[in-house]
Amino acid sequence: MACGAVGCARDEPAPPPSGPHFVLAPAVGPVEAIVKDALETATSAHRKLVVYVGAKWCEPCARVHRAVEQGELDAIFPGVTLLEFDLDRDNARLASAGYTSRYIPLFALPSADGRASGKQSEGAVKGDGAVAFVTARLKTLLAQ
Repeated sequence: MACGAVGCARDEPAPPPSGPHFVLAPAVGPVEAIVKDALETATSAHRKLVVYVGAKWCEPCARVHRAVEQGELDAIFPGVTLLEFDLDRDNARLASAGYTSRYIPLFALPSADGRASGKQSEGAVKGDGAVAFVTARLKTLLAQ
C-alpha cells in the first residue's frame, strides 16, 4: 500500500486491456469448472469469454497470438477474453466438456455451465492470410 499526502492507495491489479487478451487456463482441473469461473469473471468485467484451443506447433495459432499480443485486433474485438487451452496438454479433458474439433485454432462460446455450447469456429489458413481469415470467422461467431 502506498500512502501520500492525500491518503493511501491500495495495490490493486491493473484492469485487463480493453482489446482481446489471452488468459492461460490451469493445467489441471475440470474444464467445465475452469470455464464457468472464467465466464463469471469475464461477465462481471463486462467482457465476452471465448474458449480458445491452440498448440505451439500451429502456425495460424502463433500468428493470431502475435496479433492479439501486439494489439492489432484491439479495435476489432474490444472486451474479448480468450481462455487459452493447449490441444496437446488438454485434449482429453476438453473433449469431456464438449470442446472438440477436427482443426485448430478452435474458438468456442461456452454455455453458462462451462460446457461447449456448440457455437464454434475451427481451423484457419496458413501464411499471411491467417489473421484475416480467423478475424472474419471470429466476428461471425461473436455475433451469434
